[in-house]
Amino acid sequence: MPENTMENASCVLVKGGTVCNADRTFEADVLIEDGIISQIGSDLNAPDGAKVVDAAGKLVIPGGIDTHTHLNAHSDDANFANMAVVDDFFVGTKAALAGGTTMILDHCVPGRGQSMLEKYEIWRNTADEMVCCDYSLHVAVTWWGDKTKEEIATLCSEKGVNSFKMYMAYKDSIMVTDDVMYKAFNCIKENGALAMVHAENGDVIECNCKKLLNSGVTGPEGHLMSRPEEVEAEATGRAIMIANQTNCPLYVVHVMSKSAADVVASARKQGKVIFGEPIAAGLGSDGSHYFNKEWRHAAGHVMSPPLRPDNETPAYLMDMLANNSLQATGSDNCTFTIEQKAVGKDDFTKIPNGTNGLEDRMSVIWEKGVHSGKMDPCRFVAVTSTNAAKIFNFYPKKGVIQVGADADIVVWDAEATRTISKDTHHQAVDFNIFEGMECHGVPLVTISRGKVVWENGELNVTKGSGKYIYNPVHAPEAYARIAQRDKVNQPVKVDREPYTGQVWPAGGDNKNAAEPSKKAEQAKSPPAAGFKAPAPSSGLPESRPQTKRGHRDLHASSFSLSGQQTDDADGHRNAYKVVAPPGGRSSIQF
Repeated sequence: MPENTMENASCVLVKGGTVCNADRTFEADVLIEDGIISQIGSDLNAPDGAKVVDAAGKLVIPGGIDTHTHLNAHSDDANFANMAVVDDFFVGTKAALAGGTTMILDHCVPGRGQSMLEKYEIWRNTADEMVCCDYSLHVAVTWWGDKTKEEIATLCSEKGVNSFKMYMAYKDSIMVTDDVMYKAFNCIKENGALAMVHAENGDVIECNCKKLLNSGVTGPEGHLMSRPEEVEAEATGRAIMIANQTNCPLYVVHVMSKSAADVVASARKQGKVIFGEPIAAGLGSDGSHYFNKEWRHAAGHVMSPPLRPDNETPAYLMDMLANNSLQATGSDNCTFTIEQKAVGKDDFTKIPNGTNGLEDRMSVIWEKGVHSGKMDPCRFVAVTSTNAAKIFNFYPKKGVIQVGADADIVVWDAEATRTISKDTHHQAVDFNIFEGMECHGVPLVTISRGKVVWENGELNVTKGSGKYIYNPVHAPEAYARIAQRDKVNQPVKVDREPYTGQVWPAGGDNKNAAEPSKKAEQAKSPPAAGFKAPAPSSGLPESRPQTKRGHRDLHASSFSLSGQQTDDADGHRNAYKVVAPPGGRSSIQF
């Protein structure tokens, strides 16, 4: 589409629509001045020179917030060949605006041994010159060193970062171990930030990959086979356990399976402060594509965790999203061309991981969620915008239409349809995992920072016009409960009298220590004059096998029915029981 960099009017009136927030809908006009919502009411008059947007019969919703993008990633961040994603900050944010998303949260991923602060500055310098919409950053913890705690504290207090991600996969690259997660979670909690995890068991995946390659499986289907559901579910549960031990709130990114979603839902039912994020790909597609006969098609769907082959999984995840078992949505947009993915044409472990979703997220969720009847428009606003703003602590500046909020607004046509295709999308990637999907729900107008940037199917953007959003720590959505639990769940020391008895000597004998002095002295004394040890009883063995102290050896019992019995002299016995299969059988003599 053509781009027009001409500035919009500083005043915009959105007239005649139905305002839809996460909590309610109502008929109202919305007046925007200098990038901020200044008035909401009926029959508002447009100031001189204002641009008027007709929203009659349409929904007026907060701009979408994509919680999960990779627009500056290089595939070497995840142990792949050195290549950059094709949807960078400029192309990616343009596509986001065309799809109704007005803010992204991108991932800054330092290499092992690299300073988080240095990587943060690289990300900021790159993004600030390119973004067309507002953005924030998650920073990854990929290793633990002497300055890690200090850098996390600085990022929180000075750089506007309040979320830190750990990868439990990508062994020998950016994967962290449990002890590093524990240290990181403690530090993150101390600074009032949010821990995030990519939950997959990297050790098991590594072994599975080797086994599959050795067996001759080299295609994209091997990627799925190496990462079964239980590998995701186990890691999700382990991360939740570690977070609970440190009383740190946790955000699980790209929940892709029923099993992992159930683990998140169960933890929330137990009162743990956990948030789960399904993504557009997992809600709108499935893993059957990995078995497609065309390599290009199958490889285009490779991502981690993978799409699941159970075709009921997308609907299941949507149900979980609708009932608040899962809370927010991202795209995990990390795009490589088919030519780039072909680096792994003979080895699925070398296929760069990632798919599209940034532009299509809003429409896919409306189609699969609202149009299908699983959720209402208010819940749609919650899972595409408001919940993210609350979890990452920039609500109510974003994520809601109210006076004083940033003017990030979308006029949404619930009845219009569009068909998704790589030939018409605004992303640079040459593949679209939603190819051919017809979606109800289309953004007619997108307003970012008070400017109309998408209207009549055309983009009107300015490179670098988006701003970095500083996110404060201690988000009430997470820390209201965490702070209270810190107060009431402090460790309590038990005051007691000190122990004054004997102390076990190092290397001492267990038997002698358990029965000390008296028996030991008796063992040392010679037997009294005339003492004779009793002979063994008839029928008892001379000696028995020694067993561990306190254990009975049932095989060394002295009881036996063999040999001479006391009633052998009797003329007959009424009955005797013969050992036989269950219940035995009786043999009677008369």
